[in-house]
Amino acid sequence: MTYFPTHKRTSLGKSIHETLEEKNKRVKKEEQKLDKIDSSLSLIRKDIEKEKVETEYLNPEIKNWVETEVVKELKERIAKWLFLKYPVHIIGPTGCGKTLLSLQIAKEFGRPVVWINGDESVTTTDLIGGYSQIETISIRDKYIHNVYKDKDILKADWVDNPLTLACKYGYTLIYNEFSRSKPAANNVLLSVFSEGILELPTQFGNERYVKVHPDFRAIFTSNPIEYAGVHRPQDALLDRMISIFMNHYDKETEKKIIMAQSKIKEKDADMIVDIIRKLRTKLPETEEIGLRPGIMLAQALGQSENIDETTIKQLLPDILNSKIRYMKDPNKKWRL
Repeated sequence: MTYFPTHKRTSLGKSIHETLEEKNKRVKKEEQKLDKIDSSLSLIRKDIEKEKVETEYLNPEIKNWVETEVVKELKERIAKWLFLKYPVHIIGPTGCGKTLLSLQIAKEFGRPVVWINGDESVTTTDLIGGYSQIETISIRDKYIHNVYKDKDILKADWVDNPLTLACKYGYTLIYNEFSRSKPAANNVLLSVFSEGILELPTQFGNERYVKVHPDFRAIFTSNPIEYAGVHRPQDALLDRMISIFMNHYDKETEKKIIMAQSKIKEKDADMIVDIIRKLRTKLPETEEIGLRPGIMLAQALGQSENIDETTIKQLLPDILNSKIRYMKDPNKKWRL
């Protein structure tokens, strides 16, 4: 007669062998512990990454900011739309102060700032991010003698780029030279501004979609469509933006900006601004002169004790020759 024991074999009251059900429960508990540890480490890594980004790459410094009534009115107008959570698209000629104005508005908004420079080579990946490396994790279960359980996990490390950082953490995004990027690269912005969701097409699982943080704001700057190297953004995206056209500041504001950026006196700054503004009437729109050449000239003249109109006219062509590189007789452009 064969005898089958009706109870588990024990040694000093403890089971010698665990049943399959018990083993599965134990393995599941161990896996849950590993998942919790991995989740905690992931949160820690994200916090460290966020802190590193905010410390090293955000909050650009603005020097010698000048604010006249004209500047203040424009700044408050843009800030009002941002407060209402609309993205603002500032369109204006080169050198009119779009970028500096955007930075100042973002600074006063009180949130960290992330930055994108648009050009022909920008892709969606440059905006949202991508995988930097793939890590292999191996788990070996050796609880039972002569029984091994192998488990290999492929873990891809995702790196956020400016748009994703801004949407996740509520930063202010400045997209400089927005219209110099190809429209296809910017399609990802459509869902951000319409549904409040950023889609990461190459991400996996639940992390594929990022809910846009309520503090997220966006400022775009562009040259007019007539400029070389400029693309017309898709109408669906423009419809979701507030477009504000900006021109060169008035004479008084330009004079104060030049004085703030150099060491010259008011009468000398007045002379430089007069010359720059006269040249604007002589050059076509495609060769627009901003205030930057005037600042460069003022900084050069600031090292000299004697400043007169003759000296200015001698130095100015060196700064502005790029504007007349296609002219047959460039010298006549300086006969004011």
